Amino acid sequence: MKRFAQLFTELDQTTKTNVKVAALADYFLDAPDMDKLWTIALLSGRRPRRAITATNLKVWAAEEAGIPLWLFEEAYPIVGDLAETIALVLPSGGSGSNLGLADWMDAIAALKDVSEEERRAGIVSAWAQLDTVERFLFNKLITGGFRVGVSQKLMTRALAAATGIDEAALAHRIMGDWTPDRVTFEELILSDDPSADLSKPYPFYLAYALDGEPADLGPPGDWFAEHKWDGIRGQLIIRGGAHYVWSRGEELITARFPELASVPDFVPQGTVFDGEILTWQDGAPLPFQTLQTRIGRKTLSKKLLSEAPVVLKAYDLLEREGQDIRGFPYAERRRLLEAVIRDLPDDVPVILSPIIRFDHWADLAGIRDGSRDIGAEGLMLKRRDSPYRIGRKKGDWWKWKVDPLSVDAVMIYAQAGHGRRANLFTDFTFAVPNEAGELVTFTKAYSGLTDAEFKEITAWVKKNTLEKFGPVRRVPPVHVFEIHFEGIQASTRHKSGIALRFPRMSRWRRDKPVSEINTLADLKEILTTFG
Repeated sequence: MKRFAQLFTELDQTTKTNVKVAALADYFLDAPDMDKLWTIALLSGRRPRRAITATNLKVWAAEEAGIPLWLFEEAYPIVGDLAETIALVLPSGGSGSNLGLADWMDAIAALKDVSEEERRAGIVSAWAQLDTVERFLFNKLITGGFRVGVSQKLMTRALAAATGIDEAALAHRIMGDWTPDRVTFEELILSDDPSADLSKPYPFYLAYALDGEPADLGPPGDWFAEHKWDGIRGQLIIRGGAHYVWSRGEELITARFPELASVPDFVPQGTVFDGEILTWQDGAPLPFQTLQTRIGRKTLSKKLLSEAPVVLKAYDLLEREGQDIRGFPYAERRRLLEAVIRDLPDDVPVILSPIIRFDHWADLAGIRDGSRDIGAEGLMLKRRDSPYRIGRKKGDWWKWKVDPLSVDAVMIYAQAGHGRRANLFTDFTFAVPNEAGELVTFTKAYSGLTDAEFKEITAWVKKNTLEKFGPVRRVPPVHVFEIHFEGIQASTRHKSGIALRFPRMSRWRRDKPVSEINTLADLKEILTTFG
């Protein structure tokens, strides 16, 4: 744990990429293999599930520190982080643990299967052994909240420097459904066995939002344009006589979309599609909320499958007949994709995302503006000669989304944030008047303001709280905000009957009185037009 704590400190104390890469590379050179494996897992988002409730941790930490629980509760929002608060209030511990990270991860896993009394004893014992930094890390690990300012790409770069293995190859190897208790460092990183995990997806290539005019990209003939669909980004993998569906977040979601099980009957083995999973009916996408009815369902009824059938809207081919073709130019990958899909029967749920033909950049503006009419979010622009890269890269793929929808609303509830924002009110509930003039809540938002604005509104909330409901404060309906959102839908879960997709605060409308905000009738009109 000492070596892992040293690594964490080195990473936490710098913002320089090269310094972080060097620290990680040194760690991957000298740490035990199981510690390396757990570090890769943690930095690639494979955090252990919460082993203990926050409530118990607060009570036990206060008892061990010899302070009343209310004092701990007062300190928590000032520090802004539960794990750090516990590490700071506890009496001085040991000089550090000689056990490795993997040993502590095993100890944390064992806490799930013991009584609460034994769990408390194990955690208190750990606190007594560990120094302050190690305690902080231990607390983060048992709460499932471990994070450090290192991207998976940066970690992969360091691993490449330590092992001499190509970065792109490593990025692919650490994808997929693995955990440290089911694979070794040798098997995952050092072994070059392409058949070791036939289900493994490729790292996704992510586009940046276009930050200028399309004309700035150069000659139109160098680019493809297609619609940006509003679904779940996924890869459909057909290998070894089976099929696998992966989300962009590296979640295996095959069982959620049984319709795709028919695809291997008509597509060659060794095929990997990249595309968007959409609910689709009568030649058009259904609203995203229809797809949401299937997300998280363990059991899919015949009625649900009938009302929300899915397709994969394919726009890239990453593997053909077992060959990784990500290095091929996009134009060639697209030609091969069209050849695979061309002869598929109509009832096979893989359809081609069409290319939009254009000769001048100006031609695309009107097409983009009409995206919502066909259930799209805007356009994707892809350079014809671009390879399929790893992660988010500027230059070759751009998303040119339609302008967001917008309403003005008044804030009526506020709640404190989390982490570094735990001492600020950052989560707000907004309302608009109904036909009777009564304010009706319709959405929450917690992003879009500057730090200075959050501090200003926090001071106002503290001075003007009307009622408290646990962590939520009701405030006078005074401050108007412009709310941007990507979509709108009917909802039986909200009193307003409305739910927004990706709401965020665009600006604080100090210039607008509450009497001039939008109404529930305005929202319903937007729903009729765009829902």
